Amino acid sequence: MTATDDAPALDGEAPRAGGLGAWAPSVMPPRPDLTDEQALACAFRILAEGGFSENMAGHITWQRPGDEHMLVNPWGLWWEEISASDLCTVDADANVVAGRWDVTPAIHIHTELHRRRPDARVVIHNHPYWVTVMAAVGMLPEILHQNGSMFAGDLSFVHEYTGEVDSAELGADLAEMIGDAKVVFLASHGIIVTGADVKEATYRAATIERLCKLAFDVHLMGREAFEISPGFMAGMKASQLERAVDPFWDGAVRLLLRRQPDVLD
Repeated sequence: MTATDDAPALDGEAPRAGGLGAWAPSVMPPRPDLTDEQALACAFRILAEGGFSENMAGHITWQRPGDEHMLVNPWGLWWEEISASDLCTVDADANVVAGRWDVTPAIHIHTELHRRRPDARVVIHNHPYWVTVMAAVGMLPEILHQNGSMFAGDLSFVHEYTGEVDSAELGADLAEMIGDAKVVFLASHGIIVTGADVKEATYRAATIERLCKLAFDVHLMGREAFEISPGFMAGMKASQLERAVDPFWDGAVRLLLRRQPDVLD
């Protein structure tokens, strides 16, 4: 299924073409060559620099296709300081099988979602500020800018707050409430973002926080926002997910490595 298929046009309007079917680059700038551990460590720091983290809270898991084990950050390190060698490996039941430190019991948010969602190879959870503003009042952000089109049809809200998710049973309950949604706001808590790989999930996470801030600021203006045509939104969603993920990721990693090369250690 293509991104355009995910966001069908409304009221009989034909979707506008987008993505690689409309245009594909013939040459790209150099791509960083990373191990999986290095790539995930970069994701932590990229998102932390963008304001997606809250001090030592939050976790990202990466369950690669065909492997029940997951890479995850250890308990006690802030996202800003994580390097590749700090990452832990856990099995499908959250038991640590490699790594120097413990892993939070909240990882059951991830294990149960991975268990039910073959499409969710990467699961990101944290409490970014502008996302949490929305989560505190039960709102989903309006799509007010073309880049927000990547979330068309993919946003959901879990309205029931049940406290800390620290067991497989509670993780399973939450996974059932999340269902197939790719981006889920958790009432009075934070957000869960999923992706097919670390690049896609990081791009979604970075973009949703900016979308929430934009929606909040537009709301404060008290002005009615322009409406984006559903057909145009469908084409832009395809372009964002099929064409923008790689250059976002490659550029973010190149910039990070200039400033913080120790992330690869």
